Order: sequence, then structure tokens, then C-alpha cells
Amino acid sequence: MARPDLPELAAFAVVARHRSFRRAAIELGVSASAVSHAIRGLEERLGVRLLNRTTRSVNPSEAGERLLARLQPAFRDIADAVEEVNQFRHSPAGTLKINASIPAAALVLAPMVARFLAAYPDIRLEIAVDSALVDVVASGFDAGIRLGEQLERDMVAVRFGGEQRMIVVAAPAYLAGRPPPQTPRDLAEHRCIGYRFPSGAVYAWEFEQDGRELTVPPAGPLIVDEQWLIIRSALDGAGLAFVFEGMVAAELVEGRLVPLLQDWTPPFPGFFLYYPRQRQMPAALRAFIDFIRADNLAASRG
Repeated sequence: MARPDLPELAAFAVVARHRSFRRAAIELGVSASAVSHAIRGLEERLGVRLLNRTTRSVNPSEAGERLLARLQPAFRDIADAVEEVNQFRHSPAGTLKINASIPAAALVLAPMVARFLAAYPDIRLEIAVDSALVDVVASGFDAGIRLGEQLERDMVAVRFGGEQRMIVVAAPAYLAGRPPPQTPRDLAEHRCIGYRFPSGAVYAWEFEQDGRELTVPPAGPLIVDEQWLIIRSALDGAGLAFVFEGMVAAELVEGRLVPLLQDWTPPFPGFFLYYPRQRQMPAALRAFIDFIRADNLAASRG
């Protein structure tokens, strides 16, 4: 049996992790055909099928699962060894992969990207914006950004940005001739724009006043799964929307949207950067965490 080379084994591990040649090719920075060729060569050298392929799916075979289980710790050891050397650099280098929700990307991540890259020119930042809750370890990310209530318990969390707030908004045209809601229960008399999570569940609007909590399922003719479409629909007068205040800040200032039920929507802690506990933290991730903490400190003093 011919000895397989390291790039072929690395390509297999990435494909098996993503269950996709296309996503593996994106991570490796090569074409999908090049990845397929590498896997085919590896299987021929080993004389074993490692991946079961159909037109719709890619999954490791039993042999592939066993190989992947042995390779993953080895590749982690290699990555740790490289990071130990990276610690001796004057300026951190490497690729930092972050997965963020749409609101997190818009409200806390995007405003600091240019400043971070200017401070660390040798770091390559890759950002994936995803509405779904993502297993950052299994998906090959260094860290994720989500609300505190969405974090897995075994993750290390660092506060990212200040408090956030959800608010009910409507266009003046929608409110013309309609009494605005005075309490969350009045929403039953309005057309509310719903948001469907990637899981399939529709978000129930959450309110709080003087320690009293109230949840209201939105009732209306429209349910969407994109934040920008909720805002656009509200601007067009389709109904009431429940959104992050920061995502409609300009529209509120310009009067194109009107805030409602403000006494029922107090601020909450907001977003966190989260990452797994690890023996050797990548230098790029350490630099990012230090940058966030410096921003948090400056904001608290300001």
C-alpha cells in the first residue's frame, strides 16, 4: 500500500467535517474538482472507500469515520505546534474564522472589522453570517458571536459590545387611522410580521415591564426568515415589526419608522464572542479577544 501524503489526508478531513466537497474547497482555497481528485487518489492508495457519495450528500463510510477520528487529534496537535511558533512573532498572523448571526454581524462585528485588520495586518479574517445556531467546532470556526442565551454551556464567552434592545416599530402609513398598541395584548388587533428561525419555529415576541414577562406570538399575514425583509416590509406599511433597535436606528431618526411599546422592551446584555476551551489558543483569536476587551473597556470609560 502506497503511503498517502498529508495534503490528501487534510482534504479528506475537511470534506468529512463539512459533508461537502464545495464547502471543503472554499475552506482549502482550491477547486471542488481538485478536492475530489485528492480524495479519489487517497482512496485508491488505501484501497478503501472513505466517503459515500450521492448527488445530494457526502458522508464518511465506516472506514472513513475511523480514519477521521484518528486524524482529528493529530491535526489539532499540528495546529497547536504551529500556534506555539506563532506566539514568537512580533505581530500575530494566520486565519481567523468567525461565525455570527445577522444582528451580531451588523451591530457589533461590522463596525470594528476595519479597525481590527488595520491593527493586525498579518491576520486574515473570514466571517460567515448565519441565522442558524452553529456548532463552531464541528463547522471549523475559531469562534462564534451570538446572544448570551444561545451559547452552549461548555464554551468560553466574552462580552462583545454593549447592551441591546428589541423594539416594536411601524411605518407612519400603517398607523394612520389605527390606534397604536398600548400594551402587548393589543398586538392581537394588529398585523404583525413574524420571523421564522432556521429550525422552523416562529419567534414569539418577548416583553417585560417591572419584572413582569409576557410572550406574544405574532399574528399577521406575513412570516419571513430574513431580517432585512422584516424591516423592508415594515417600512412599506405591511405591519408591525419586532427588531433590534440598532438595525433601524437611521429609520427611527428619519421618522420612517415609529417606536411602540417602549416601556415593555428594556435593554438586555447583548452579544458574546464564544469559543471552545483549548490547549493552545490561536494567536489570531487571542488578538481578537484582546481587541474586543479593549473596546469594552473604552466604552465603559466613555
